[in-house]
Amino acid sequence: MHPIKTLLESRRHGKKTGIYSACTASPEVIFAVCEAAKESNTLALVEATANQVNQFGGYTGMRPADYAAFVKEIAKEAGLPLDRLVLGGDHLGPLTWQNLPEVEAMANARELIAQYVAAGFTKIHIDTSMRLADDDKNARLSDAVIARRGAELAAVAEAAFVKLTEQNPNAVHPIYCIGSEVPIPGGAQEHEGISVTSPADFKASVQAFYDAFEAAGVLSAWPYVTGVVVQPGVEFGDDNVDEYNREAAKELTKALAEFPSMVFEGHSTDYQTKYKLKELVEDGVAILKVGPGLTFALREGYFALEHIEQALLPQYPALTPSCYAETLDRVMVEDPGNWAKYYHGTKAEQDFKRKYSFSDRCRYYFPQEEVKKAAERLLSNLEAMRIPLSLLSQYMPIQYIRVREGKLPLTPRALLLDRVKHCIEDYLFAVTD
Repeated sequence: MHPIKTLLESRRHGKKTGIYSACTASPEVIFAVCEAAKESNTLALVEATANQVNQFGGYTGMRPADYAAFVKEIAKEAGLPLDRLVLGGDHLGPLTWQNLPEVEAMANARELIAQYVAAGFTKIHIDTSMRLADDDKNARLSDAVIARRGAELAAVAEAAFVKLTEQNPNAVHPIYCIGSEVPIPGGAQEHEGISVTSPADFKASVQAFYDAFEAAGVLSAWPYVTGVVVQPGVEFGDDNVDEYNREAAKELTKALAEFPSMVFEGHSTDYQTKYKLKELVEDGVAILKVGPGLTFALREGYFALEHIEQALLPQYPALTPSCYAETLDRVMVEDPGNWAKYYHGTKAEQDFKRKYSFSDRCRYYFPQEEVKKAAERLLSNLEAMRIPLSLLSQYMPIQYIRVREGKLPLTPRALLLDRVKHCIEDYLFAVTD
C-alpha cells in the first residue's frame, strides 16, 4: 500500500494523523524537510508544481526526472532513507498552458502527467480547474468539464504506471488528489474575502469526478483517489493571514464522513499557527500544503545572518560584504515578471513587499546566479567569523536558545536550516497524533 494511504488509513481507527507536503524546489528547504523527517521518523513528502517542473523545464529548468533525481540526492545527503521519501506533483494539468485552446493545452497536460508518473512521483494532484483559451470567460467552469479533463489525465497516469511496472514491478501505485475548488498556486494575487467550500459543492465535485472516471473507463483508479482539494477557509495576503475557523468549516468537515476513504487536502496553509494546523488535521484536512511559508523562513534566515555579518564586518576588513538583501532586490527589480502582478501600491510599498510579503515572490529568484553567489559569500564570510552569542541572541533568538541548550551547532548553515526547521516543527506537531 502507498505509504501515505497507510498513514491516513489509521484515521479510520480514531487516530488524527496526517501529512504535510512541502511544495518547493529550494535545495535548502528540501534538505531541512528531509533532515526533519529523519529526526522525527516520519515521511517526507516533497512536491513540485507544474510551473516549476515540467516537460519544458519550468522556471527551475528541471523536467520531472531531473527533479526526482535532485530531491533524492538531497535526501541521501540528509541521511533520509529513500523509502521514507514521497515525491508529489502539484497542480498537474493545463496550468501553464491556459492561453492555449483545450486541444493543445490538454495535449501538453497529458505529456506532463505521463512524465511525472514515469519519473516515480506517487502523489498526483490533478488540477483542471482553470479556464483555457476557448472556454467562456464569463461563465464558471463547470464541475463536469473540470472532471472530464481530470479523468482524461487520470487515464494517462494509469497507463504511464502500467508502463512503469514493466521496468519496475515493485513500483508504488500513485494516489490522486482531485477537486474543483482549487486555490491558485503560489497564493492569491489580491487578498479578498474567502468562502469555505459548501458541503453541496464538495459532494457535487466528487460525484462529477466519479462519473467522469466511469465514462473514461478508469473507474479502477477510483480507489486511489485519496484527497479532495477544498477551501476550508485559510489563505494569506502580503501581511495578513486568514486563520482557520473550525466553526465556520464544521458543515464541510462533517460531510467528509460520507467518504471514509478520502481526506481533504488544504492548500495555502502557510502561516497558520501550529494549533490551527492541528485543528485542520483533526477536522479532516489531513494533507497540509505549505510552500511560500518555508522559503519565507529561509529568506528570514538569510536576512538575519546578513545582519550578523554586517555587525561583524568592521572586525574583519579583509572580507568583502555579501550584500545579500541588496543583490536579491536588485535582481527582482531588473526582472519583475514573477512579482509585479502580485505586489501593488506605491513604489515604497512595492519595495517593502518584495522583501517582506508573506506571498514570498523572492523564492523565484533564489536560483539566479547572482543571488546564489551572494548567499555563498554570506555563509563563507560567517564561517570565517566568530559569531558572538550576544549577536545571535539579537537576530536569531530561537536558534540562540538551541545553541545554548546544545541542540544546534553554531555554524551559519546550521543556523539557516534551523530557521526553516522551526517552521516545519509546527507541521509535524499538527500531523502527529
